[in-house]
Amino acid sequence: MDGARDAAILSATIDILVEVGFERMTVDMVAARARAGKGTVYRRWPSKTDMVLDAVAQMKRDQIDFDQLTDTGSLRGDMLALFDAGSAARGERFMRAVVALAALLAQEPDVADAGHEAMIEPWTQANRILIGRAIARGEVRATVDVEAIAQVIPAMGGYRSLIQRRPFDRAFLVGLLDHVLLPALGIAPAHPSP
Repeated sequence: MDGARDAAILSATIDILVEVGFERMTVDMVAARARAGKGTVYRRWPSKTDMVLDAVAQMKRDQIDFDQLTDTGSLRGDMLALFDAGSAARGERFMRAVVALAALLAQEPDVADAGHEAMIEPWTQANRILIGRAIARGEVRATVDVEAIAQVIPAMGGYRSLIQRRPFDRAFLVGLLDHVLLPALGIAPAHPSP
């Protein structure tokens, strides 16, 4: 397999998904956009559904480098560091892809687990790591339900994107951190700032 070729196909998949939606999207459209043969695409992904799920998962993997998560010394700082200055444009593209992916999940409920793995799990995993750090430094009590708390922001982000069709921006994240997540962990931000 050619990593550059795969990346071009997955990027084209997201572009087409965002432009025309899952139902109207075809493998031919993706192959043409990526300048790849249709056979090349089908050798890598046996179906359009598999290709779309892999493309969305790749978008998520590209947004989070688990080996380079910033350690600011506070959970709030660490969570804010996940949202970097360049994420707004990527976030908009991702949001539009997620909305299009929602149509796929409605049509094919059996791929819901794969959709969850692609869209939500990477952020939940990053949150588990950051909450674990906060526990290790004594900022958060060790008895906290890490699994439940780690899912709060990704779940609310999904709701905002899929239901409200609004972007997951820094102001939304700050509100969730300062008024939901940190209070649930027993942390009161002294002087929250955007």
